[in-house]
Amino acid sequence: MHLICSVSDVEEGQSRGFECDGKTLFVVKKDGALHTYLNRCPHLGIELEYREDEFLDDDGSLIQCSTHGALFSIDAGDCLSGPCFGDRLTRANTRIENNKLYLLGFDEALD
Repeated sequence: MHLICSVSDVEEGQSRGFECDGKTLFVVKKDGALHTYLNRCPHLGIELEYREDEFLDDDGSLIQCSTHGALFSIDAGDCLSGPCFGDRLTRANTRIENNKLYLLGFDEALD
């Protein structure tokens, strides 16, 4: 179990990138829930953000890849449009203890 951040480090409706256990991750807070993903587009394997901590589209309702504009759902990481349509982001399995977010592992095997 590896510490990612404090729950209060990510504001409601915002995203933030972190490095944890040698991996780059990002966390989005939506409706009070924290959604954590590996910072890697399934299409090109590149990092998603266009500026530091900027992972969301203009209205903050979807995760957006800065390179080709693919859009992903925040709650499941499913690609809803773009060249990787039907694919999904790699979800990080996490746990919250004492208002801190911890990394437990990932849903899919990583290279």
